[in-house]
Amino acid sequence: MAKVCDICGKKPVYGNKVSHSNNRIRRRWEPNLQRVRIRVDGSLKRAKVCTSCLRSGRVQKA
Repeated sequence: MAKVCDICGKKPVYGNKVSHSNNRIRRRWEPNLQRVRIRVDGSLKRAKVCTSCLRSGRVQKA
């Protein structure tokens, strides 16, 4: 299952976890996705939507 927002296309970003001793380990930051029912062209559809899209009003929840 892909961790991608169906509305804006936000996906995981990659970087380093840096310890106190400056050791670097690759890690990734996941978007905060919620599985919600949204209204698309009058019909209901289940989609994975990030919370920034929900808060900004880009999605109308069913």
